[in-house]
Amino acid sequence: MSNVIPSWGRDVADEQVGGFSYRMYEPRARRLDSLLEQAERWTGRAHIIQGDARLDHGDLGKAARLKAAQLAQHGVGRGDRVALLGWNSADWVVNLWASWWLGAVPVLVNAWWSTREMEHAFELLTPAAVLVDRRLAGKVPAGSPVAPWPTADVAEGPLPARVESDDENEPALILFTSGSTGFPKAVVLSHRSIISGLHGLLRITRRLPQELEGAPSSVALHTGPLFHIGGVQTLVRGVVVGETLVFPEGKYDPFQAMALIEEHRVTRWSAVPTMVSRLLDAQAQRPVDLSSLRSLTLGGAPAHPSLYQRIRDELPSVQARVATGYGLTENGGQATAASGRDTRDRPGCCGLPLPTVEIAFGNPSADGTGEVLLRAASQMLGYYGEQSSPIDADGWLHTGDLGHLDEDGYLWVTGRSKDLILRGGENIAPLSVERALVGVPGVLDAAVVGVAHPDLGEEVAAVVVVDEATALRPDLEEYIISILRAELASFAIPSQWRFQTEELPVLGSEKIDKKALSTQLSAQTAARISAAR
Repeated sequence: MSNVIPSWGRDVADEQVGGFSYRMYEPRARRLDSLLEQAERWTGRAHIIQGDARLDHGDLGKAARLKAAQLAQHGVGRGDRVALLGWNSADWVVNLWASWWLGAVPVLVNAWWSTREMEHAFELLTPAAVLVDRRLAGKVPAGSPVAPWPTADVAEGPLPARVESDDENEPALILFTSGSTGFPKAVVLSHRSIISGLHGLLRITRRLPQELEGAPSSVALHTGPLFHIGGVQTLVRGVVVGETLVFPEGKYDPFQAMALIEEHRVTRWSAVPTMVSRLLDAQAQRPVDLSSLRSLTLGGAPAHPSLYQRIRDELPSVQARVATGYGLTENGGQATAASGRDTRDRPGCCGLPLPTVEIAFGNPSADGTGEVLLRAASQMLGYYGEQSSPIDADGWLHTGDLGHLDEDGYLWVTGRSKDLILRGGENIAPLSVERALVGVPGVLDAAVVGVAHPDLGEEVAAVVVVDEATALRPDLEEYIISILRAELASFAIPSQWRFQTEELPVLGSEKIDKKALSTQLSAQTAARISAAR
């Protein structure tokens, strides 16, 4: 493998790709398989740690090439789809890189899917090989071309050369979006899609490959599933910058996360707000040494400004390094980034666009709010097996999100255009209500939907997850409303409530299943209105 340190450019220029003009870096990496050649640069550093298992950077390349040889024996070659179905592990990581080394297209199957969703995905994509963790083997449709999952005991033999291609526009990955209106959609990302987004993040954080000489190594705790775009970006980033990734075992547990941070001196963590909130609660009960943690990134759900302040107060080693951003699978991940200073000075903002990302707004209102449109080299090639696409004739990706840019160019996302609640002539963005709710002490999570009302058209309904102590309050509804009055207009305060201590129902992408909640709450509202007549 090559020991030459690649140079990744800091400046962008317009290039034509597939009839669209995109902002692109030059020089840049073209292929994900080529990045594996840089793993040996970090020989001696752990790449993956999970329990007693450890995979070093220096061993990743050989392990992936041995696995690639095994896949080739199963008939896998360039352009073939290889399904990966498993929980986070070193095997998952090696199988991904082995597929890329052959020029194959990994299909990241959601391990939480139902049997019917599995069947639909396999029927749609007809993978040439299925790599499945034995714990999930029962979910694979009968007759699928199953190949071995483990990577530690692959027989030694000739190592295949990297696929002979420098085409960055070839499909590199298929992963799935939420299925709130049907089956999940299969998003096809190119090598360009994934590398472009990563390049932008490394550029603004000064972590380009040629800038790393003498830089301290980082250790990241990864608590999300690898089969989502954030997981893929974390893995690729880890190889490029020589990062150690620590995987928990089993479902998220705040006490386990704390123990891992302390044991492995974790420096970086990206998580959804509820994970962080629960860790802070656990730390207050049984404190451990979390002083190694230097940066924290929140994403995946709305975070109230009070959570940012709580992190600064209770995790002094993090201080102002609490970042966030905005993105979606169809855009190849992140489109904007907000630094710790941004989240401190502009609570609630999503940050500035990455250097290669253009932002516009569809059908803007008088105050500039409209549907967020993105155009970037990182965006998807399309949905597999579908002619329809949210990318228009000018290359703009229609996100379905509502937002605006402030006078300094920062993006603010206010909700989903299809989720707006129309109550008595007033438009209410559920996201703004949810942000206010998760700022209430004792509230862990919340979902807000509109339900039909005979006079108002719709009314605001909320399902609120509270901790055990808060659930015992006899005045729970009044307590929450009293706090919301300082943050929301009276018409935006929910008039229908459901409180619970169990987690909210989620779709395969971990987004809250609002369709299911809306159906339940609508039935509850109809019964209440009928009883009142």
